[in-house]
Amino acid sequence: MNALLAVETAQARLFALQAPRPYEEISIFELFGRYLSQDVIAKRSQPAAPLSAMDGYAIRFNDLPGPWRIVGEVAAGSVPPRALAAGEAFRIFTGAMVPAGADTVVVQEDVAVDGSTLTLTGEGPGARGRHIRAAGGDFSTGDLLLEAGSLLTPGAIAAAIMGGAARVAVGSLPRVAILTTGDELVAPGAPPAPGQIPDSNGAMLAAMLAHQPARLGDICHIGDDRASMSQLIKDLARRHDVIVTVGGASVGDHDHVRGALADADGRLDFWKIAMRPGKPLIAGTVGDAVLLGLPGNPSSAFVTATLFLLPLLRHLAGAGDPLPRIEYAPLGAPLGPGGARRDYLRARRVGGAIVPLDSQDSGQTMPLANADALLVREIDAAAAEVGAPAAYIAIA
Repeated sequence: MNALLAVETAQARLFALQAPRPYEEISIFELFGRYLSQDVIAKRSQPAAPLSAMDGYAIRFNDLPGPWRIVGEVAAGSVPPRALAAGEAFRIFTGAMVPAGADTVVVQEDVAVDGSTLTLTGEGPGARGRHIRAAGGDFSTGDLLLEAGSLLTPGAIAAAIMGGAARVAVGSLPRVAILTTGDELVAPGAPPAPGQIPDSNGAMLAAMLAHQPARLGDICHIGDDRASMSQLIKDLARRHDVIVTVGGASVGDHDHVRGALADADGRLDFWKIAMRPGKPLIAGTVGDAVLLGLPGNPSSAFVTATLFLLPLLRHLAGAGDPLPRIEYAPLGAPLGPGGARRDYLRARRVGGAIVPLDSQDSGQTMPLANADALLVREIDAAAAEVGAPAAYIAIA
């Protein structure tokens, strides 16, 4: 239990503490940001029939260069009255069904109309099939449109609807409680006494959850009292899927989260990660709830929430790939050798490069406020010069 876990090992063990939540079917207007629990299969082809991609005239390519006799009109949403014969043309509009017999659309800018006679005046379509969207050109009935575990973006929602879906199965949202701990904390806006500081972590974590697949439940604070903390954890576990504690995760005399977890009949799964900041991370269970104990320093809390809390919520909500995305950019400043733990350096993206901020003190909030990325520095990494490729996680 005392060995430092690799970040990836700890993430896997955290996900194993609780399976993804059951699925629910919700309205299409509520899908954004949710994760699919089941594949979405096309119930229809798109387009279901050939459609015009332009305003113009449906013709037979072999009848070029014309002239043609205009015999009707087809608007979007209507059905052509009959098939097209040789030498004929239908006035047609963007999105309208192409009549049988027609295989090309000539755009209205390339023709002139005199009564019912259509004459080519421009270059014409150039090839058979021009300006026609083929039936099934987007997808066909039975095609796999979206895989289970996919994030429902606006484009994915549009594809599901176009495929015939009215409701889809998504992972239900985990309910999360935030519990900040420590006698040194006062409520935001309250004047701190000597030795006290404002409690910034609760609001910070709530903001981090705002666009995640989760329901924010209780946000509360408790002092350094093990018995009271244990009772509160028990109560929160009955009403939440995840309890996030902040502070009290280390080895000091007033760090009570591990003891309170044990007193609440909880189970500790792991503690201490080979990362910086954020080494004293706690993970366990209380009943059916997962308890995740984050360090109290603001940057430590933010980094561990980025790597563990947010991925856990995405996992519970059914994400196929819940981990943060790793991106790459050239270094904008040199870096010394890596240490015994993986570093997550507060950094900024500047002119296409990634630049670590001067201060990496986990107790300071301004480096975190100024950062838009976490630069990932591997254990025992060699020193790196400007321009060397560097991995990072975007955080803003």
